Order: sequence, then structure tokens, then C-alpha cells
Amino acid sequence: MKSTLVTLDLEGVLVPEIWIAVAHKTGIKELELTTRDIPDYDVLMQGRLKILDQHGLKLKDIQEVISFLAPMDGAKKFLDELRSLTQVIILSDTFQEFATPLMRQLDWPCIFCHNLEVSEDRITGYRLRLLNQKQKSVAAFKALNYQIIAAGDSFNDIGMLMEADQGYLFRSPDSIQKQFPQFEALEEYGDLLARIKQLL
Repeated sequence: MKSTLVTLDLEGVLVPEIWIAVAHKTGIKELELTTRDIPDYDVLMQGRLKILDQHGLKLKDIQEVISFLAPMDGAKKFLDELRSLTQVIILSDTFQEFATPLMRQLDWPCIFCHNLEVSEDRITGYRLRLLNQKQKSVAAFKALNYQIIAAGDSFNDIGMLMEADQGYLFRSPDSIQKQFPQFEALEEYGDLLARIKQLL
């Protein structure tokens, strides 16, 4: 029997969307756009970098917003129980420089994410660990003979869900649910945990 590994998206699934929080704090509405809105991650990030440069926002400004964020209600309890049952890896398109304070609040789960390029506290670019890293990570785990259960909410999670043995949309927008009806859409941590338990 295969061992099971659960892969989860981070923002929108376990913690609030970081860029939306920055948009609300700064009043820059364009920063509300996320991978729920724009499927092409490079287009999204290049737009964000341009906006940061235009407004003179630095890494410390974003990290200050993040310092006030907390995991979604019930996320820590869900993750704790899930990690007591099986291995969990968070696959995220966020950046190490953003994720660390949130990982601390979640008791340091394993996360695969990207890195920012920073010069004098100014974000000048970003380095992807790997293009389509979520899908490719799941493919690699399957090659190691794991059964993969995955959950995410955005366009950039679809490759991961398709590659997994079982994929779920979690708290995803109606537009994504309608476009990808093959994935069961769930809204509550208890329901997602119950589905995972059935597959263990």
C-alpha cells in the first residue's frame, strides 16, 4: 500500500492572501489581483513589481503588513490534525521572505516556495524554484511511490490538482469551480479533513 502525502496551497487555503492585505493597507487597488484573477504568474508578478516601484514600496513595508496577519480561523487546528495523520507539504507560489512569519504561527510545516531578489530593501525581481513547481513537485512525489491528495483555490493550483491522485478545490471562486467542475469544491476544513481521512 502506498504512503499518502497531502499537498496544500498556502494563501487562500491556510492564510489570507498577502497581496490583498497589502492592497488594503496601502490603498493600491491593483495589488488586489491574485492567481485567482490572472492565470499567468509571470504577468501577475511583473505587474506587482511595477506597482511596488511606482509607489516606492519596499520589502519591509510588505513584511510589516504580514506581521499583522494570522492563519485563517480553524487552519492551525486542521493542519495539526492532518499532520498527525500523514505527511503534509505546502506548495506555494509565495516567497520565503513573506512566508516565514506565517510558518511560525503554523508550527513550521514544510513549505516549498520561491525567493525574492532584493537590493537595499527594494524588491527588484523574483526567482522561481522551478516553473510549474506545484505540478512538478507532485509528479516527483508520485515517482517516489506516494499517493498524493492535493487542495488549492486558484488557477496556479490546477496543475497540482490534475497531477494528484485526488484533488480538491478549497474556498475557490465560483469562476474557477465552473471552469474545473471535475474537482469537488469544499468550503470547510472539517469537510476537507473528512475527505482526506477516507483516502488514507
